Amino acid sequence: MQKDAVIVVTGAAGFIGSVLTGHLNDLGYEQLVLVDDFSSKSKTNNLIDKKYLAKVHRDQFFDWLEEHPGKVAYVFHLGARTDTAEFNYEIFRELNVRYSKSIWEYCTENGIPLVYASSAATYGNGEFGYDDNEALIPQLAPLNPYGVSKQKFDVWALEQKSTPPFWAGLKFFNVYGPNEYHKGRMASVILHAYQQILKNDGEVKLFRSHKPEYADGGQMRDFIYVKDLVKVCTWLMLQQPENGIYNLGTGTARTFNDLINALYNTLGLPTKITYIDTPEDIREKYQYFTEANMKKLIDAGYKEGFYSLEEGVSDYVTQYLKETKYH
Repeated sequence: MQKDAVIVVTGAAGFIGSVLTGHLNDLGYEQLVLVDDFSSKSKTNNLIDKKYLAKVHRDQFFDWLEEHPGKVAYVFHLGARTDTAEFNYEIFRELNVRYSKSIWEYCTENGIPLVYASSAATYGNGEFGYDDNEALIPQLAPLNPYGVSKQKFDVWALEQKSTPPFWAGLKFFNVYGPNEYHKGRMASVILHAYQQILKNDGEVKLFRSHKPEYADGGQMRDFIYVKDLVKVCTWLMLQQPENGIYNLGTGTARTFNDLINALYNTLGLPTKITYIDTPEDIREKYQYFTEANMKKLIDAGYKEGFYSLEEGVSDYVTQYLKETKYH
């Protein structure tokens, strides 16, 4: 793709969107249209030193498209409401389903390739595994309204006869890394744990297991470093393999205890974990295991490796967290 191509990134001031913006800059792409709600100062810090063509509020985005016909060459749709503890589905219907459908339809009508963010939250308890087999997707049973909204859009996308010339939906697993500082409760366990160590005399609190088959801290996730995730996004832009929905994790589940041990080892501190009850408002909706089957993306031609958990935690802490540095 030409370096002067106009590329849209929605959710551009957020965690993943801002890191993707920086990665696109690193690759030589500076004609970026950044779409988001820019009212939060803590989010707009994520765009410090980024190069772009325009910032457009998400509510004005479709007006901007009408005013600039034929300009956009590619769309990364990462903007969404992502609060897994929010149970008002109407919020998700508007931002995660209706808005996404409008972007899809615009890309279809104008021949623009589209990569959009789905989520591993669509897999629910994992009754059907964590395989991005599209025949299974309509059967998935997410545990919260956020996951339901992502599931509904995935199913709708697969039903469409008219599509963008290339499209990919990416089921993001547990993403961590720089630029998530604004996310509050929804930030990664690594960020919360690091902040706890600083405030609580070196102690970290983890959720106790409420299932006998899992030890305390033995709950497992597929943790993917954001730097790996954005490399996959830009690879898809450049290579455009088969259309469809792809998992995006590392393919290896690790425990929360592993995660916290990696953090303590990076900091050169002794491990000091206290286990607390999982809050009741999320206890019944809590995933105990996720692990991406990555065969589809690898078979599509993606050959890059992924940071190990220890490598990713070390890079995040030493290069970013210690100085609250942005990427």
